Order: sequence, then structure tokens, then C-alpha cells
Amino acid sequence: MAGRFFDQWSIGDMIEHDIRRTVTETDNLLFSTMTHNPQPLHLDVEAAKASEFGQILVNGTFTFSLMIGLSVGDTTLGTLVANLGYDKLVMPHPVFLGDTLYATSEVIALKESKSRPNAGIVTFLHRCINQRGQIVCQSERSALIKRHAS
Repeated sequence: MAGRFFDQWSIGDMIEHDIRRTVTETDNLLFSTMTHNPQPLHLDVEAAKASEFGQILVNGTFTFSLMIGLSVGDTTLGTLVANLGYDKLVMPHPVFLGDTLYATSEVIALKESKSRPNAGIVTFLHRCINQRGQIVCQSERSALIKRHAS
């Protein structure tokens, strides 16, 4: 199991996740259509060309989902009880087709669970970064994580 248990985390723990992903036109098209998002900036090359960006913008919710997905293997795989919430989501730079993204995760808070003695809450600061070193997405995630069985 790749994920860590609650009692294996410390505030300040930092991970740069190994998996990187180049975003394709298919990723953006499928995600946008699967989620019924008809935004022309994501789907219409001519509309996107006429925008200030001059090209297709990748759906921001795809970028967010990819960032979380890239983090799971090193953080919560097999140890997660439930994700409790995502906070302070920002997207300071756009993502374009062909951008290669990677993610980092930092533990910013640990909290004992009052209702579940077999678990605790870890708050991660996740960042998604492009090949130019720009943060394209950032969010805090609070996760209820199992304690290590003793």
C-alpha cells in the first residue's frame, strides 16, 4: 500500500509526486463533454483563437482533478476513509493543450478525529505545476485517514 496512515504524517512533510502528465486534446474534450461543460474556450478552436489566450484553454476542473489524482498514490491510497473537503482553490495560470503537469503535496495540519479514534484528519496543500514552473492549480484538501493498526 502506497498511502500513509495518519500517525505516519508530520506537519511540513513534502512530496513531489513522480508521475507527470502531458495534457492532450482528448483529455480536455472528453472531460468537458462528460461533465456537460459547453464552454467554447475549451471546445471551439475558433472561439479560443479570438480570446485573449489565442488557443484552447484546458478545462480547469480537469486540472484540479488531475492534481488530486497525481497525489493519491503517495498520500491516501489504501488509507483514506473519506475526503472531507477542498478549500482555497486557485488557478493562477492557465493550462494549454500540450502542457506537462506534475504535483506536489505538503502536510499543513494534523488533527485528531473526535468521532473516530481509529482515524485522524490530515490537511494537504496540493499544487499542480507546469513545465515552465508555474503553479496552475492549488488547493487544500482535508482527508480522514486511518491510523496504523498496532
